[in-house]
Amino acid sequence: MKTLAQLDQLNLDADTKTQVTDLVKMLLEQSQKEVRSQQLTIQSLTMELAYLRRIQFGKKSESLSSKQLSLFEETLLSDLAAVNTEIEQLDPSTEAYSAKPPRVRAGRQPLPDHLPRIEHRHEPESCQCDHCGHQLVKIGEDVSEQLDVEPAKFFVHRHIRPQYACRSCETVTAALIPPAIIDGGMAAPGLLSWVLTSKYLNHLPLYRLEQIAAREKVTLSRSTMAEWVGRSGVALQPLVDRLIWHLLQGNTLHADETPVAQLEPGKGKTRKAYLWAYRSNDLEPGSHIIVFDYQAGRSGRHVQNFLENWQGHLLVDDYGGYKALFSEKQESPCIELACWAHARRKFFDLHKANDSPMAFEALQRIGDLYAIEAMCKDLTIEARQQLRKEKSLAKLEALHDWLRQTRIQTANGGGSAKALDYTLKRWPSLIRYAQTGHLPIDNNPVENVIRPIAIGKKNWLFTGSERAGQRAAAIQTLLGTAQLNSLNPADWLKDTLLKLPTWPNSRIDELLPLPPDFIEMLKQNN
Repeated sequence: MKTLAQLDQLNLDADTKTQVTDLVKMLLEQSQKEVRSQQLTIQSLTMELAYLRRIQFGKKSESLSSKQLSLFEETLLSDLAAVNTEIEQLDPSTEAYSAKPPRVRAGRQPLPDHLPRIEHRHEPESCQCDHCGHQLVKIGEDVSEQLDVEPAKFFVHRHIRPQYACRSCETVTAALIPPAIIDGGMAAPGLLSWVLTSKYLNHLPLYRLEQIAAREKVTLSRSTMAEWVGRSGVALQPLVDRLIWHLLQGNTLHADETPVAQLEPGKGKTRKAYLWAYRSNDLEPGSHIIVFDYQAGRSGRHVQNFLENWQGHLLVDDYGGYKALFSEKQESPCIELACWAHARRKFFDLHKANDSPMAFEALQRIGDLYAIEAMCKDLTIEARQQLRKEKSLAKLEALHDWLRQTRIQTANGGGSAKALDYTLKRWPSLIRYAQTGHLPIDNNPVENVIRPIAIGKKNWLFTGSERAGQRAAAIQTLLGTAQLNSLNPADWLKDTLLKLPTWPNSRIDELLPLPPDFIEMLKQNN
């Protein structure tokens, strides 16, 4: 080393030269450690910055494709279309600039058959030929269709109950008042359904519904609608309780949670509460169910209280609150399933930050696992298990060997080490799915149903109380389950609110937002 070689040229005695040499070596080693530490810190911050920029300015996607649309591309395409149109209006002979080459279209998709049709017939102004004056003869029709929509249309149901008197005994007879969720209330089931789906599915605060009604010259005060929401929530709670019961009959569940702000009464501040989500397994037979559970915190005791004595496979992320469920100290511990999407996300963030070849290799290997899952998506459980045995297990074994060898060659503390450690630490839970035909590979199904609520939070900002949060969770459970089973949530809710006042509790399953064939099976079992 040049610095140490220069010491030999100095006129120093042997002891002094030894002391100075040791001091220089110590300073050089310390300097090298500091440089290495700074490099690791810069690498970690670079990855974090890239991640933050990605979620701020682009889609939170984990695909390597560069062709994915950004959040702002819709606006860009709209502006380009507007400019092109203005150019064409100014000079029709000018070919407007297009940001993308025109796509070869296979033709416009036909509009749904179930929609009502309003026919408009357009006859020529004259039945005489413009060229020769002879009578025109109809030889066919040219039919084109346009899709239209009407905003919320308010109308009034008039319930007329004629009264009849008996002249003999002087009694008066009239039909009974139709039963309703809110006795004596002015809201019909359709209006209640509109309010509830607008608030909890479309995430529109009540003051916006008040404004929408006002544009139609209808007065709907927020206080009145708030009362409807509260009363409807209580009436619908038995359906939620029954859905929870059906959910816990399955032996595989997805679980996740998202924070929500809850207002602190009298303080004008908010505190963090959590909306927990539990979803059924799509790879097992039966209906799809999503249950939301609102709690004041993120403690693991909340998930323990919800599941109680439930046993089975639970697919979760690496949050420590779930760990107690998998402890051997439990009388009936659950079996942990880890999420490959979470493991992949670590490498994706690393690759986006610095184009890491190691991360790219990991993403390709994990992509092979997902390609196999795409192949067996529509197979039976037995066929899926066989395909995973033939293809996935070998891929996983090769991936594990590669991860271990790569980790040996990777320095501690950086983003690469963290991504590798996360996957290796959870390896036993990550590979369980491939040993069966009914366990899912990741937790995306529950994350997908949470995501709209996480986006909707920007509209309603916070829940007003713990009870309001619990009511929101209950109604979102019903509407979310209806969506999962391809039911129109508004139509299902309207029909349910109409039937519920006189419906026997022994047949409550028939009102659940589940597929008709599943409901029929429940009726037969009862």
